[in-house]
Amino acid sequence: MKLVSWNVNGIRACVKKGFLDYFNEVNADIFCIQESKLQAGQINLELEGYHQFWNYAEKKGYSGTALFSKIKPLSVHYGVGEEMDEPEGRIITAEYDDFYVITIYTPNSQRDLARLPFRLEWEDKILQYVLTLDKVKPVIICGDLNVAHQEIDLKNPKPNKGNSGFTEEERGKMTSLLEAGFLDSYRELYPTKEGAYTWWSYVNKARERNIGWRIDYFLLSSQLKDRLQDAQIHCDTHGSDHCPVVLELC
Repeated sequence: MKLVSWNVNGIRACVKKGFLDYFNEVNADIFCIQESKLQAGQINLELEGYHQFWNYAEKKGYSGTALFSKIKPLSVHYGVGEEMDEPEGRIITAEYDDFYVITIYTPNSQRDLARLPFRLEWEDKILQYVLTLDKVKPVIICGDLNVAHQEIDLKNPKPNKGNSGFTEEERGKMTSLLEAGFLDSYRELYPTKEGAYTWWSYVNKARERNIGWRIDYFLLSSQLKDRLQDAQIHCDTHGSDHCPVVLELC
């Protein structure tokens, strides 16, 4: 089974830059996107053979997630826990026979860290939510989690310490999630691989120079460890300031 996650930084713009070519070529069973940046009715994606599920932000041109699946989920939930009111469209949970898949677009703390308290509260809710689901069946979490967990996960760790996406608080929340029984699929297979990034700034030719951050993930319940076949970063795929990440399960 192949799963793909991609922060498209605006699906309409990404479609103009080759999204559908990549989508058809990769032929995922489940394909998740973050930062769709649209409202209902603003795009008609013809994805033959896929069920489509969208979570739109109330604010126009902001945030948003979607999940496209060849397999019809048993159920689909928008929001965290029992809450269905999730105004920024940041999460979709799809239930399948063997596991849950959650696509997440984690809030950015912003450059001045003004949203850090909101972000940390969000992280606490997510942790409790996924642990509740994990008691029922294994969970796959994917998406732009807006944090480089370890120094190996960004090109320039020292000057970025304390910056948004690399604060001790944000990194600590990721550590808590992993310690609660989840695996970082990429690091499980490639624990020491350097230069493996999923996001690059648009300035100073950062992508050409591979000055990036690994902030897009597939995290797995430890129960799925034996099913983990491969985890990939498709860094040569353009169309967004992020690239797709891929998970393969047996």
